[in-house]
Amino acid sequence: MSETLTQSPAAGAAPGRLKADLLIAGATILTLNARREVIADGALAIAGDRIVAVGKRAELERTVDAARTLDGRRFVATPGFVDGHIHITGDPITRGFARGGPDDNWSDKLMKWVIPIFRTQTPRDEALAAQCAALAMIRYGTTCFLEAGTVSHLDATMEALAETGIRGRVGEWVEGRYGPNAEAEAIATLQSEVERYPDKGGEALLAAWPVMVGHSTNTDAVWLAAKTLADEHGIRVSAHMSPRAGDPEWYLANTGKRPVEHLEAIGALGPNVCLTHLADVSMGELEALKRTGVHAIHCAHAAFQGGFGLSRIGLYPEMIEAGVNVMLGTDGVAADILSSARLMGSVFRDARADQDLFPPGLMLEMATINGAVGMGMDRLIGSLEAGKKADIVLHDTDLVEWGPVFDAPAQLALSAPPHGVHSVWVDGVQLLDGGRSTRFDEEKLLADARQAGLGVIARTGLPNRTGWPVI
Repeated sequence: MSETLTQSPAAGAAPGRLKADLLIAGATILTLNARREVIADGALAIAGDRIVAVGKRAELERTVDAARTLDGRRFVATPGFVDGHIHITGDPITRGFARGGPDDNWSDKLMKWVIPIFRTQTPRDEALAAQCAALAMIRYGTTCFLEAGTVSHLDATMEALAETGIRGRVGEWVEGRYGPNAEAEAIATLQSEVERYPDKGGEALLAAWPVMVGHSTNTDAVWLAAKTLADEHGIRVSAHMSPRAGDPEWYLANTGKRPVEHLEAIGALGPNVCLTHLADVSMGELEALKRTGVHAIHCAHAAFQGGFGLSRIGLYPEMIEAGVNVMLGTDGVAADILSSARLMGSVFRDARADQDLFPPGLMLEMATINGAVGMGMDRLIGSLEAGKKADIVLHDTDLVEWGPVFDAPAQLALSAPPHGVHSVWVDGVQLLDGGRSTRFDEEKLLADARQAGLGVIARTGLPNRTGWPVI
């Protein structure tokens, strides 16, 4: 199978041989390349931050000079997963705290509980939360994320994330509709963050994008400013939209159009825009998504735990059929993207009584290459190919949940344990080894984060309402 071997040159290689820092030899490789090739007894060569060769083990062992070789025979190798929507601050250090009481509606829970918890965080709180979120993502194979636009202390958060080694795009909290100077301040924030943390054509490990809260929180001028920044800098806009009927109702009352149709009408949509949730959308809005090339981000845990009604009214199967790029997000509710894929597939298969919906291959595509496409990074990440960034995950099959490996993509998508991630590389740097972080004292980080979370809740003054009595 020499036709599966692809190489890119590395400086200093001996004539006829490729020089590499690391050779992962013997793994089953799910390339996610255009042909979706699975390479049994395969190998990957890494030099610096790039994959320089992918192919059969025997062939790479003949053609690659590696400074180090890793025995990959017990592993399935995949591209790093992409989390298209996650709140990296707030939730990670207060996740177990109930938001609201039985008499609070969704809006009350949001305004009286969720937002105060977010807003009470100090820069140190957000830094710890971001590191916890990054560590959790890495432990489950996520190497790249798109933050949800609810970071208040951007500088502290970016500094903390830089220590983790993860790849990500983050946006500072902007709501341009509330207050006399809110619109101008929101636009100024968008401009400032993009200038302070440039994307560098996708090469930056961390960068700031105009990631807005969304819903009805920003004026048309803020949306258009965000879109203009994205156009000028070659980056993306991302925002929440239509998890429930509230967003369509507001837009219909104030603009005469549903949200996606209104945003299309003012010129705020395009292939560099990502919208999260989209649970309550019409067929007309689906057509607008298709026309404009907007990417849809589905957060299964948030949708189905939050009772969005998506299994009843959601149009995600139709979006995929229409060619809309669908990527996955955890929303911070769950740590692992594989569980999100499984939940999404299971719910829609049941709702439509169609066992062929969301086959295993599509589930893995949504977690990898679709996410890379949505973030405009598919030339760099999302598949294991020579020339791409060395964002690689090794899944340990030496676990009872795997058993014999008959169909690696299907087993990984449907039944492999999410905790079976053994090793993770981002930009060619190993961040996880044997399931443990190479960057952090995990116990200390957890202890610090717990104390910070207790402090956040204490400062809000909100009561701790548990479902069962604690005695």
